[in-house]
Amino acid sequence: MKIWVDADACPGVIKEIIFKAANRTKVHTTLVANHAMRVPPSEYIQFINVPSGFDVADDEIVKRIEQNDLLISSDIPLSDEAIEKGAVVLSPRGELLTKENIRARLNMRDFLDTLRSSGVDTGGQAAMNQGDRQQFANELDKILSRHLRNAK
Repeated sequence: MKIWVDADACPGVIKEIIFKAANRTKVHTTLVANHAMRVPPSEYIQFINVPSGFDVADDEIVKRIEQNDLLISSDIPLSDEAIEKGAVVLSPRGELLTKENIRARLNMRDFLDTLRSSGVDTGGQAAMNQGDRQQFANELDKILSRHLRNAK
């Protein structure tokens, strides 16, 4: 298992949780973004800086992700592609995206896009709070614990 992070929109507090988990569990983790960012020095954490452009980072992740890898992303179309390749997907808010729920998320995303393009203010996601961070940390821990148990 490798962890892939769609790092362009991933909140800093979530990245910190990921860094600690990667080092604790010794799971190789790669952040992919189209702008430079600092990652802590670690043999388990790397950063891939891709050129700017629409979906360039997403395309790089899809090209490299493999079955049973973990993707951390809030990008629904990217999550759908990763799930199709057999990856596990976790949103930065701790929601596990699966074959069973990704279609509904894609439909809702498309519906909200249609509303926005017709001038309707759909608001946005609420600011990330402590409960969201805790939910993410708990789900990440469950996924990594299951991986470590199965690797034995």
